[in-house]
Amino acid sequence: MGSLALSRAEVLDQPAPSIAGEVARIAREDLAPLAAGIDDGSVYPAEVLRKFGAVGAWGSHVPHEDPADLRCAIQAMAAIGEVCGATAFMAWCQNTLVWYAANSTNLKLAKRFGDTFSTGRVLGGTGLSNPMKSFFGIEKLKLKGKKVEGGYIVRGALPWVSNLGPDHYFGTIFEREDEEGTVMFLADCSDPAIALTPCKPFLAMDGTGTYGVQFRDVFVPDELILADPAGPFVKKIRAGFILLQAGMALGVIRDCINIMDEVGSPLGHINRYLPQQPVHFRDLAAELEAETMVLARDPYNEDETYWRKVIALRLRAGEASVAAAHAAMLHCGARGYLRSHRAQRRLREAYFVAIVTPATKQLRKMLADY
Repeated sequence: MGSLALSRAEVLDQPAPSIAGEVARIAREDLAPLAAGIDDGSVYPAEVLRKFGAVGAWGSHVPHEDPADLRCAIQAMAAIGEVCGATAFMAWCQNTLVWYAANSTNLKLAKRFGDTFSTGRVLGGTGLSNPMKSFFGIEKLKLKGKKVEGGYIVRGALPWVSNLGPDHYFGTIFEREDEEGTVMFLADCSDPAIALTPCKPFLAMDGTGTYGVQFRDVFVPDELILADPAGPFVKKIRAGFILLQAGMALGVIRDCINIMDEVGSPLGHINRYLPQQPVHFRDLAAELEAETMVLARDPYNEDETYWRKVIALRLRAGEASVAAAHAAMLHCGARGYLRSHRAQRRLREAYFVAIVTPATKQLRKMLADY
């Protein structure tokens, strides 16, 4: 079966900057007041995520008549991340879910879920942390499945899956027990055989709808199979999976620059002795964004040199996020150490950018292996 080119919502025919601009407006007006609550876990911003979807944030990277282009999706995610890193992460989760459905050769699945995911009417995430580690020899697959009439029976547990709720979906992969192979599928969180267990409190971003997920002999019908076998499909979508994360990094870095600028007037006389200044991060952010935009135009490129560039960019983006947040804290001094100041939140969010799959250490392993 050939891949389905999903139709875009009417708003997606607008120029890409208008989508990012609308996302930025919603982020400033509706998301900013919720950022502290999302950080401490008292808020999951479902309605704001749906508002982003309504203006096209989750659909711009869906292949239409032309090849897929991730630039607008990354720009929109960066606008979200400039206000709240946790929500930028949920944006990445939603965008990857859309990416899976848009690239599936299961035409019935793509038709059923394509628009509902890309418009934000249905929310969800990605359960590929464990599979992405397994494909590079770090972990073994935690889900097992066997073929039955009309689908598969799947069992096992995933420790952390984000942007979930009782009516959400996410994509993940199981290893076949009855024969060699892996299968990628959509998990329906409303299935009574799927249990969502709240995680222990995190250092940050507790409002991201992150749960442990247990599969208790779940029947996965053929209609929910994204790819069988999973291997070739993962190779097709892997660059997009990683490149979309650049939006998180760019957003965090931009606001760290803003923070340094904000304290420039009261503290500039002493901050000038610090080795890293806002101008350095402006140059770095511009360089990272330019490189990201070039790679984001061609996410199906199968050349190994391209793949290595994607990995290297993602590594630099994570390291730059931590460096920018560290510098912002030093520029703020004691005021940034207050729980009420967003500088300390940015530092915690930046560490997440560096450790979310593929984490810094995995990216370095991947580069060493190629």
